[in-house]
Amino acid sequence: MPKQPAIQLKNITKAFGKKVIANKNVNLTAYRGEILSILGENGSGKTTLMNMISGIYFPDEGQIFIDGQEASIASPKDAFKYKIGMIHQHFKLVDVFSAAENIVLGIDNGKHNMKESTAEIKKISEQYGFDLDPEKKIYTMSVSEKQTVEIIKVLYRGADILILDEPTAVLTPQETEKLFNILRRMRDDGKCIIIITHKLHEVLSLSDKVSVLRKGEYVGTVNTAETSEAELTEMMVGKKIDLNIQRNDPHNTEERLTVNSITCVDRLGATVLDNVSFSAKSGEILGVAGIAGSGQRELLESIAGLQRLEYGDIFYFDPKTGKKESLRDKTPLQIRQMGVRLSFVPEDRLGMGLVGNMDIVDNMMLRSYTKGNSFFLKRKQPKDLAMKIIHDLEVVTPGANTPVRRLSGGNVQKILVGREIAASPTVLMVAYPVRGLDINSSYMIYNLLNEQKEKGVAIIFVGEDLDVLLELCDKIMVIGSGKITGIVDARTTTKEEIGLLMTKSKDDGKENSNG
Repeated sequence: MPKQPAIQLKNITKAFGKKVIANKNVNLTAYRGEILSILGENGSGKTTLMNMISGIYFPDEGQIFIDGQEASIASPKDAFKYKIGMIHQHFKLVDVFSAAENIVLGIDNGKHNMKESTAEIKKISEQYGFDLDPEKKIYTMSVSEKQTVEIIKVLYRGADILILDEPTAVLTPQETEKLFNILRRMRDDGKCIIIITHKLHEVLSLSDKVSVLRKGEYVGTVNTAETSEAELTEMMVGKKIDLNIQRNDPHNTEERLTVNSITCVDRLGATVLDNVSFSAKSGEILGVAGIAGSGQRELLESIAGLQRLEYGDIFYFDPKTGKKESLRDKTPLQIRQMGVRLSFVPEDRLGMGLVGNMDIVDNMMLRSYTKGNSFFLKRKQPKDLAMKIIHDLEVVTPGANTPVRRLSGGNVQKILVGREIAASPTVLMVAYPVRGLDINSSYMIYNLLNEQKEKGVAIIFVGEDLDVLLELCDKIMVIGSGKITGIVDARTTTKEEIGLLMTKSKDDGKENSNG
């Protein structure tokens, strides 16, 4: 018996203003009893398309059919009427409520009886293999548990078409595999599952079919069993891309940075770094892995002089003089001038070291104003630097004198990372340098980091994608709840080992910590 189409999109178009066309004439079909991955680079229109199915946006043109009948979905309430539920990247839960209270919140189902509701929640959990305590408060939950509440919330409302937006972005490998097993059970139960992701490994291991969007337009759908990472990448980008990250063995390594038992607290007095020790060597890439918010940002900021140390010390070994210097009492500017550079790519790229109203050349000059007034008159060097970054990283811009705020987020990011690399640092710290970049640009950044490694720079790389950390880095340091839980050889470790270290309890993080 052929599978039944759950959702059919016909010529769906959505624009924001006159210039931004998010989706253009998209035709897409998702079937019951299948998992469909929606794949595309950032800005390809994936989330916008799913938001139209879930009632957050309304299409400007085109039709949506549910089970063969044309549907008008003008709100999330309409979507639930058609048994559509979307689990967003950012959870919408009330922290002080229990799981069960969040799940039944806003439903007038005639029950009004928490005992009955809790029993039904337990039944759903057992049916699909969820591990959830209905009485547990949200504020005591891990990210994985909160996601479970969101999924059960839509199932409790009767959803049999589920859309998940980047569901594994903050999960460990073990939590990801557990989620995938649950999604497979739902598929086998006849539900239609749509998953938005950018992780090709996950697409190939989970989905039955893959639909690709490029610049808001539908490119095609392929059977997962009959495709490959290379083919999917070409469909996304429009050209062949070499997906191999070159990793040479480190040579002539020397101690460049030593972190000794540092502890930091935040403004509320909570410990964000707890007795952290490690070293970074020249000619090596040290990866930093951990669940989001485990202390990665504070770690880099403490080295850069932006975070005050309560205890401990950080020592820098100058390659020119061979001297060992403490960074503890240095200003951020002094630390930068020593050659210790930080390129942190937050969600708000313009809030971190770039000025939106300035052009690209002026943003290159920002880092050099302190060299004296004469530099104000010398625009040639920063202009050359701007042109080099535009050329090497393929920055899409009308010219070097274009205000940065007029560039797309990905192009702003290339400038942010490129500027720090171009400063010829001795220690380069990068956090999330490819966040939001397309695959082609991401591999350019990886190649640039490898070039710096070959020049003898000590690189500390905070990343979100474990597959990239395993391919790019020489060592991987895992941080959990502000403690180092292990430092492993990236060539011989596994995703599973890193996943276990990511969830290790605070008190047993001393073993395995040999750098």
